[in-house]
Amino acid sequence: MSKLWAPLFCGICLTSVSAMAQEKQLLWGDTHLHTSYSFDAYTNGNRSADPATAYRYASGEPVIHPFHRARVQIQTPLDFLVVSDHAEFMGVIKHIYENGGSNADLGWRDWIGAEITAWMLRRSVKNDTTLKFFGALLPEHSDPGETAAAMAGTGFEASTLMPDITSVKVNAWEDISAIADRYNSPGEFTALIGWEWTGTPGGANLHRVVVTDANAEQATRIFPFSFNDSPFPEDLWSFLEQAENSTGARFISIPHNSNLSKGWMFDTKSLRGAPIDEAYARNRAKWEPIAEITQIKGDSEAHPELSPNDPFAGYELYPHYLARGRDMPYQAHPGDYLRSALKRGLTLEQQTGVNPYALGFIGSTDSHTGLASAEEDNFHGKMALDSTPERKQAQWGDDAGPSGWSMSAAGLAAVWAESNTREAIIDAMRRKEVYATTGPRIALQMYALASDQQVNLDSSTAVAELRALAAPMGSTLSADGRAEFRLAIMATQDPVGEPLERVQVVKGWIDADGNTHEQVIDVEVASAVGTPAFSVIWSDPSFDPEVSAFYYARVLQVPSERHSSLDARALELADSGFPEMIQERAYSSPIWYR
Repeated sequence: MSKLWAPLFCGICLTSVSAMAQEKQLLWGDTHLHTSYSFDAYTNGNRSADPATAYRYASGEPVIHPFHRARVQIQTPLDFLVVSDHAEFMGVIKHIYENGGSNADLGWRDWIGAEITAWMLRRSVKNDTTLKFFGALLPEHSDPGETAAAMAGTGFEASTLMPDITSVKVNAWEDISAIADRYNSPGEFTALIGWEWTGTPGGANLHRVVVTDANAEQATRIFPFSFNDSPFPEDLWSFLEQAENSTGARFISIPHNSNLSKGWMFDTKSLRGAPIDEAYARNRAKWEPIAEITQIKGDSEAHPELSPNDPFAGYELYPHYLARGRDMPYQAHPGDYLRSALKRGLTLEQQTGVNPYALGFIGSTDSHTGLASAEEDNFHGKMALDSTPERKQAQWGDDAGPSGWSMSAAGLAAVWAESNTREAIIDAMRRKEVYATTGPRIALQMYALASDQQVNLDSSTAVAELRALAAPMGSTLSADGRAEFRLAIMATQDPVGEPLERVQVVKGWIDADGNTHEQVIDVEVASAVGTPAFSVIWSDPSFDPEVSAFYYARVLQVPSERHSSLDARALELADSGFPEMIQERAYSSPIWYR
C-alpha cells in the first residue's frame, strides 16, 4: 500500500493517497461463481452451464438454464466476473458421471470408486435424489471447540469414494483459463481467473476464493491449491507467494461465509492453535485484504446476539452449517462476523503491531447455477435443481434443513477502478477501494476529510476535489498533529431499485484498557418514501485522537419484497414462511484511524 509521507490536512497522514487523484469508474461484478466444473454444482443439476455460459450470462446474453431449460437473461449486465470453481475434484464429477472410470489413468481401486460413484450419481439423478446424494458428501459435524488441526481430514475429501483424478483436473483448469481469456475484453467486460479453496473441517466454513490478474498462459503454469493439499490457510498463502513468483501475476484470497465458520474464520489464534503473532498477522493482511460480507448463504456483517444495540443487525441470517445431519444448532461466534472481526483486529494490532483483520468488504453470489444474478425478481437459486418456485419452497432432505427460500438473492461486488481490466480490478481490491451490496446497484462513496477542508458536495467538482484531496474507503489515517477528520458520504439509489431510507456510520474502537466497543449512528434518515440520494459530511462527536477506531458506511433502502414472497404469490400461497419484506443495503469498506 502506497503512502503519502508529507503531512496532509493539519497533520493527518493518509495511506493509499497516491491513487486518489486518478479518475475512477464504478464497476459491478461477482467474484464467486460456480459452473458445471464444480462437483457440488454438477451433482445438483448443473450439467451444462460451463464457464462460457457464465461469462455470456454475466455480460448480458441470453442462455439456457441448466436445469429447467428455459431461456434466462440477467436484467443488468455485470462489468466483471470471476469463475471460481472448487479446486477440489475440479471437473472430476463431470468426467465420472459421463465416463465412469474410463478415459483416465486410474489404478484398480480408484477405477472401482469411480464406477461406484457414477452408478450412485446416475441413480440419484434418475430418482431425483441428488440433494441427498450431495448431503452424503458433506463432512460430519464436529464441536466448534475443537481445533482445525484436530479436524484435518474431516472435510469433503474424506466423505467420498470419488477419486481425485489429476489429469482430469488439469484439463479442467486449462479449459477454465482458456475460456476466461476468450471472454475477457479489456475496457468492456473483464473475465477474471480464479478458484475456490474449500476448507470445511467439521462442518465449519473456512472457504476462500482466490482471484488473480493472470492470463491463461500464466495461470496454467500452476494448478489451484486445494483443501485436499492442506486444510490450513497459511499453506494456501505460501502457495500464492510461490505462484506470484512463478507466474508474474498477482493473487488475493477472499474469505467467504464467515457466518458459518463456527468462530474460526476470524479467531484470535491460527487454525493450528497458536496465538496470532506479528508474522502471522502480516502474512494474513497481505493475502486477504478483503472479505465477502454478503452472499447467497446469508449476511456476515453482524448478528443480533453480538450487536444487540443495532436494530438492523441480523439481515438475512442463515443458520445452517455445511455438514451432514442437523444435530448441531447454529451458534453465533465473534469469529464469524465481520464487525466483530474488525474489533478483534484493533485488539490484535495493539498486541502485535499489525492488524490481520483490516478488511475491505465485497459481496458476491456463490451461485452454483453458472448464473450470476442477485436480483430478487430474477433469482435462480443456489443450485440448478432449486431454480423453480415449486422446488425452492422444499427443504433439502428434512424439515430442519435449508431450502431455496432460505437463500438470499445476493450480493454484488462494487469496485472503484481506474479501468475495467484485470490489473485495475486487482489494484482496487488490494487498496480496498471496494464495497458490497446485497443486490441493488447503490452507488456509494466515502472519503475522510481534514476538519479544515471544505468541499461542497452539491458542486459539480465535488468528486474530483475529494479524489484529489481526501482518503477513500479502505484507507488508514495516522495522526501526526492529532487533527480531527470528517467523513464525506455520497450514496445514490439503484436506477431501477427502491429509494434510500437512511445512511449510517458504524464505528468500532478500542479504549485505553484494551476493551472494544461499537456504535451505529444514523447520519441522515429520509421520509418514509425514501430519497434518491444522500450527500452528507459527518463529524464524530466523540472523536478521541488517542483512540484507534474504524468507520464504515451502511446505506439502507426502503423495504422491498423478498424473492420468496414473489414466489409464494406466484404459487398462490398465503405465506412463504420467510419475511415478506427485506431492507437491502450497501456496506462501504472501512476507514481506519490509528
